[in-house]
Amino acid sequence: MRRPLLSRFRFKLFNFSKFSPPQLIALTFAVAILLGALLLHAPLAHQPGHSLSWVQALFMSTSALCVTGLAVVDVGSTFNVFGQLVVLALVQIGGLGIITFGTLFAFLLGRRINFSERVRLAQQVSAFEVGGVVRLIRQIFIFTFSAELIGALLLALRFVPQEGWERGLYLAVFHAVSAYNNAGFSLYADNLIGFARDPLVNLVIGFLVILGGMGFIVQINLLSHWRNPRRDRILVHSKIVLTVMGALLLGGLLLFLVLEWNNPATLGRLPFGDKLLVSFFQSVTPRTAGFNTVDYALVRSPTLFITIILMFIGANPGSTGGGIKTSTFFVMMMAALSLVRGRGDLVAFGRRVARETVVRAMTVGLLSMGLVNIGVLLMLIANHDDTLSFERLFFETVSAFGTVGLSMNATPLMNANQQLILLVLMYLGRIGPLTFAVAFGNRTRSELVKYPPERDILIG
Repeated sequence: MRRPLLSRFRFKLFNFSKFSPPQLIALTFAVAILLGALLLHAPLAHQPGHSLSWVQALFMSTSALCVTGLAVVDVGSTFNVFGQLVVLALVQIGGLGIITFGTLFAFLLGRRINFSERVRLAQQVSAFEVGGVVRLIRQIFIFTFSAELIGALLLALRFVPQEGWERGLYLAVFHAVSAYNNAGFSLYADNLIGFARDPLVNLVIGFLVILGGMGFIVQINLLSHWRNPRRDRILVHSKIVLTVMGALLLGGLLLFLVLEWNNPATLGRLPFGDKLLVSFFQSVTPRTAGFNTVDYALVRSPTLFITIILMFIGANPGSTGGGIKTSTFFVMMMAALSLVRGRGDLVAFGRRVARETVVRAMTVGLLSMGLVNIGVLLMLIANHDDTLSFERLFFETVSAFGTVGLSMNATPLMNANQQLILLVLMYLGRIGPLTFAVAFGNRTRSELVKYPPERDILIG
């Protein structure tokens, strides 16, 4: 008896066993970006009378797959439904991870996942250990699609009455997926500025962004603790990132509210309740989401500076967001504070943080600052005739590296060289500078000789 066609089909999730997990992540993202650019460049993806250059198509594909949201063309008016669905598919795949999606197909085909593939999966979702990673991936998909479905249904309450059933449901699904994956793409030409005073849209989009940026490990940990608090404790990692998330959200809200209170172009003319709502949304979106309900070209310079800091820090590890991550920021700040206080070890929530973790955090922070600085310098060099101000170039550069997508309306005005620089920064920001460095750097060798320490090096 012949086996069914589906069971005879040998699905290969990974055909690159010689590649390390960092290398595989970097290469799969690069290949997917190229495939996405081919689809977005094709005429069947465009509205009548619209076309994209290869640089524009590559930029949009990178921005979508790296869940950034920066755009050189308006998504709603440039792409037809097919092109918009390509953008949405890239956002969903990029948010959850290409390797993670490969695992989903393996599940559907009934294929077992071997150990080397589990190692790559653990690297993709920032899991602590390889054991149980396949079950974790299954939970991630269920949680993600459930959150997006609930978000879409809630958004439909606003979009359907305004746009009709077909268009309204389509807009609700598009914005729910874009929000949960921290992409920030909108089908409205002004993003969400038209909904600045709408509590439903602001709160649903805002909480989807927070949920997606929370991190898969934290999501599953909190759900497990809620179901069985005695068996499943809240991890120290979860406590750290939730503490930093809460502090940044509250701090961002208050600072935006105070700094923009009298700005007539943003909060100045709004009643107090709407000021709080707009400030809340602008505190959420710099955490790598990219949606905006105010025009950032009209925001004051101190507020832009705070927004740049929030964009650089970003979301949590293993999430749909970017940035250096909240845990990295926490470890860097607490390590510096421990050194100032004269403490030997970094202690958080009754647990000692390993020195390797501190070194890793410092490395990520240093590499990220270096990439941003190099990016800004290259953007200035490519800024012919000083067409764009330093402030706008700096803002767009950090937004690209943090995979945020907030813009001072400068990205479409940039030349091809500047757009290519942002493209590279989006790619490096999504896969992580440390992942890229490890993937293509020299392999570490075991040291046969251990040198004596040198204590006569002055620091500070």
